[in-house]
Amino acid sequence: MAHNHFILHKPYGYLSQFIYELKRKKKLLGELYDFPKGTMAIGRLDEDSEGLLLLTTDGKMSEIIRSKKVDKEYYVQVDGLITQEAIYKLKMGVEIGFDGTKYVTKRCEAFLIDETPNFGPRGKKIRDERHGPTSWASITVNEGKFRQVRKMTAAVGFPTLRLVRVRIGNIHLNNLQSGEVIELSDFQIEI
Repeated sequence: MAHNHFILHKPYGYLSQFIYELKRKKKLLGELYDFPKGTMAIGRLDEDSEGLLLLTTDGKMSEIIRSKKVDKEYYVQVDGLITQEAIYKLKMGVEIGFDGTKYVTKRCEAFLIDETPNFGPRGKKIRDERHGPTSWASITVNEGKFRQVRKMTAAVGFPTLRLVRVRIGNIHLNNLQSGEVIELSDFQIEI
């Protein structure tokens, strides 16, 4: 059976799903592209997160990509000028709350990004310079606890203002514009 595979630059303000049954009106992935029946998002990005989202009609492929064998890289804009000490703590693992208990994140890759990434404006303005400086960092994890990256930066004193996933395994966001979709014959994920 042939499956469909997609790369999407998920815009700010969209849920990583196709059905939302609560009363409030939410923006859903199906509004961005005419996806075939049975398409599912592989993993999730929060409504207020942006960036690379893979979609497929192949449940086995979804399991492989969601596994801890595949790295996920995020660029995060944080409140304040993030320090090398904070970057080191992120790398070593920090304590966050998860499911009502404390959890220490696994070691990860993290580094400061010197130049502001060119993602274009977000759907909702973050804030302006009157509120103090911001900075960017890259964080690469292979686990995916609920709002983990946001909790990690807050744990080291630099709350996340903007979060953009830029890589899943060897698949990169590159210059894909917000809301843009590319259909592929297959995901060539390296594990």
